[in-house]
Amino acid sequence: MVAYDLIIIGGGPAGLSAAIYGGRAKLKTLVINKGTIGGLADTTREIVNYPGYPLISGPDLMKDFYKHAQGFGVEFLRDEVVNVDFSQEEKTIKTKKKKEFSAKALILACGSEPRLLNIPGEKRLRGSGVAYCATCDAEFFEGEDVVVVGSGDQAIEEGMYITKFARKVTVIVLHDEGILDCNKVSAERAFNNKKMEFIWNSTIEEVLGEENVEGVIIKNLKTGTVSKFPCQGVFFFVGMVPSTHFLKDCGIEMDKRGYIPVNDRMETNLEGIYAVGDNRVKYLRQVVSSAGDGATAAVAAERFIEELNDFHANVLQSDQKVILLFFNALVNESLEFSAFLEQLIHEQGDVYKLFKVDMATKKNLAGKYRIETAPAAVVLAKGEEIKRLNCCMDKEQLKAQLI
Repeated sequence: MVAYDLIIIGGGPAGLSAAIYGGRAKLKTLVINKGTIGGLADTTREIVNYPGYPLISGPDLMKDFYKHAQGFGVEFLRDEVVNVDFSQEEKTIKTKKKKEFSAKALILACGSEPRLLNIPGEKRLRGSGVAYCATCDAEFFEGEDVVVVGSGDQAIEEGMYITKFARKVTVIVLHDEGILDCNKVSAERAFNNKKMEFIWNSTIEEVLGEENVEGVIIKNLKTGTVSKFPCQGVFFFVGMVPSTHFLKDCGIEMDKRGYIPVNDRMETNLEGIYAVGDNRVKYLRQVVSSAGDGATAAVAAERFIEELNDFHANVLQSDQKVILLFFNALVNESLEFSAFLEQLIHEQGDVYKLFKVDMATKKNLAGKYRIETAPAAVVLAKGEEIKRLNCCMDKEQLKAQLI
């Protein structure tokens, strides 16, 4: 098993940004990516809203990200993670090619994928007229005819955004006339939009075109009639699927759709595990926001690893006896005892070393020592527990426990 400081699962904008920061921090960093470097951004024909790049293709921008990370010594592996174990301090990973790795910290940047209809022409013309993100690609269909597939909130709202650029937007809807799956406000706005039209009781069976989209084949579900509909773009909005299936039963908290909630440091519910980019719960799914996620997570991971190394060096490998003091910064009693114990240890000279642990941020460590409430104090010698203190505010009683 090969050991790393930091492993990043996923090589899209979030993962590559994290890799740049990890490599620059001199962390031994590995990126495992099952597909093409760049993720969904690699399928975008042109990007015009990434700072510093007035116009660049998705593949070219991701190539710059990749080279930047490589310049800091980051290692890359094209493989698929199929199993993880986050139950121990060292996180372990197994891949489809039967390789095994361990890491002190891990960043989940596995992204999400548009739910595909898997109809003829859809995959072949992706990036050449077939699109899944209006914010990314709508402006490239200026003055053209566009088809939108779907009738939920995303489809209708994104469809209205596309009308700012396209000549006409035609929405293909499964339901009877007048019935959409979106909210009523968006439906009303869409019906009043002169550039939006609807084809009811229908589905799309094929995307037509050689090098670029030239049209679609539409089937009416009630009559069975099949017809060709000319257009230059097809936007599919039938949902997104987070690529988090391999995390099932590993302890990572996910919502009902499979997205991972995090805090402002990109921390998941498990210590040392971070989630960034499109596989996390978030408001904006863009290259620039994903890059910011990656930078944040890598800095947080760097500090976590520093704290972990510090714990090993100053607690587990210390020649002195160490008192692990678990405290809660939001509880006055806990803070008062912390100050009281610190003063008592100071009076006794260098017999004990005090190492404070905030239970709010070190949940795994609290769990390792079976600490449920604070204040709590564990005495260690050479990393082994020798006793626990009764955390009282009586100086003589506490001093007697330290003899």
